[in-house]
Amino acid sequence: MTFLECTVHCHTNLCDGKNTPAEMAAAAAAKGIKVLGLSGHSHTPHDDSYCMSVENTARYREEIARLNREYEGRLTILCGLEWDQWSDENLSDWDYTIGSAHYVTGPQSGIRHSVDHNLETLQGAFKDFDGDGLAMAEAYFTAVAGVAAKGPTILGHFDLLKKLNGDGRFFDETHPRYRAAALAALEAAAGKVQALEINTGGVARGYREEFYPAPFLLKRWKELGGEIILTADAHSTDGLLYAFEQAAAYAKAAGFEQAVVLNGQGKLEKCTL
Repeated sequence: MTFLECTVHCHTNLCDGKNTPAEMAAAAAAKGIKVLGLSGHSHTPHDDSYCMSVENTARYREEIARLNREYEGRLTILCGLEWDQWSDENLSDWDYTIGSAHYVTGPQSGIRHSVDHNLETLQGAFKDFDGDGLAMAEAYFTAVAGVAAKGPTILGHFDLLKKLNGDGRFFDETHPRYRAAALAALEAAAGKVQALEINTGGVARGYREEFYPAPFLLKRWKELGGEIILTADAHSTDGLLYAFEQAAAYAKAAGFEQAVVLNGQGKLEKCTL
């Protein structure tokens, strides 16, 4: 299987995506995709603005089972989960999991601030850290390391915190404190997760010109012997394979000649970039 035949970071309208599971499956089949991994946002009790409800989680499982019967022999739909650090879901109950940190906890208020929802929520976090964006980044990467320690299949959008920092208004992404925190989290993740995703979603939605993770992190992951997987973080049918060929070139520039894909049994297989 090639990297253009598998896409496994995909959302539906049962969480914050635009299309139904059936529409995502039909679009995947039309594009020649062999394995579609749906990865609904895990139920997170403190914030229901983007995740699956308990009821929608049950519907999600049922719909994926139905679609697998419908597309048998043509397309496999894996029942995955994007698991957040504050989720109440069990990681072992899924075909695969993407572990992601979406929040930092404010040291003054104790509020769990979303780092990627919008500028207002990130501004709230920034203020909670007394305007010390580097301290906020350090807290974020500590959360990422905590997610990785749970052993998800894939570690999601490793440096998501940079999504809304394109103009550097919150922190300097080249600062030694930022890089040290990011590298420490990356090194903590080595051996805990099966693959690190190169996620094209921030570029697809116009927030950044660079994929997650940044090149310095990708190069270090290569040195650590880690595997990579290309993902689109697709929230609609038109994003299923967004910029995968560019992401492959991005990976090759960091020294990777191979990536991994998930097969129809939810197991990792290597493929050439």
